[in-house]
Amino acid sequence: MVPGRTVDKRPGARSVRVKAPGKINVALRVGPPREDGYHGIASVFLAVSLYEEVTATEVPGDGISVTVNAAGTLNLPADSIPLDRTNLAVRAAELLAEVSPGWSGVHLDITKRVPISGGMGGGSADAAAALLACDALWGSGFSRDELAKIAVDLGADVPFALVGGTAVGLGVGDQLTPAISKTPLHWVLVTSDYGLSTPEVYRRLDHIRLRNGVEPDPQPSIDAAILGAMRAGDALGLAPLLHNDLQQASLELAPGLGDILERGKAAGALAGIVSGSGPTIAFLTQSSGHAAELESLLSTEGLQASSVHGPAHGARIATDFAA
Repeated sequence: MVPGRTVDKRPGARSVRVKAPGKINVALRVGPPREDGYHGIASVFLAVSLYEEVTATEVPGDGISVTVNAAGTLNLPADSIPLDRTNLAVRAAELLAEVSPGWSGVHLDITKRVPISGGMGGGSADAAAALLACDALWGSGFSRDELAKIAVDLGADVPFALVGGTAVGLGVGDQLTPAISKTPLHWVLVTSDYGLSTPEVYRRLDHIRLRNGVEPDPQPSIDAAILGAMRAGDALGLAPLLHNDLQQASLELAPGLGDILERGKAAGALAGIVSGSGPTIAFLTQSSGHAAELESLLSTEGLQASSVHGPAHGARIATDFAA
């Protein structure tokens, strides 16, 4: 199974199109490095209404190929995304093929809307969408829980992109517990014309802690008040509780993010936080109208702003159609 850039669709080939959401880490606590090199975390994941889209189409042979359209993103171009086995969507299809007797050649066409390398799990959403699309295309018949177990090997954010909604993630983020959060919360995202490497941000966090003599909690946890505020849809109560242990590291690697945080607060945001490893910044607002106003204000200042809401649904088949 060798990924490629060319597509030779069969006449009338079947396709399955799936959408999967990006996410915001409403809270992120990071433990010390583990023996396997990863960090234990405690996080509140919130799926938001910014969706990646993957269309899986039958192709002759046994190859897995991928193309990417990044015109809908607000930062990096499509040529910054790998089109080989390092692409998470390709890896997802390969893993599923290993356990699917009816698998066949497939082309994955990805339409990106989540910022690339932006700390919102866009690549993980691609992988989740590819799993669900290929499962439907090949008739593999796996349940959502079974797909999530396969997804663990692809990274901590992939199982959450399958499930969506709101969840607490422990371990490396793969131990998910759904949380009740039905009332929408409204956010404005500000993206940057560059990405940040997640491993580099974690390394910088370790360096900061060593420099400052900080001993992180080996078993980080989440403040129950955060989940209570989200359950109630209480944006005002949630605002002072937003926290990201990676934020200082992201700000050191990209100092301009500090200016964006200040500009958002000055423009009326309830609070702002670097999403995951950044550089995307999420500003919490009080309502959809407030989000629209903040988006407009920040856009007039030359920032790349867009409003979203969450919780949003997880990976979902949009349609099953003939190409």
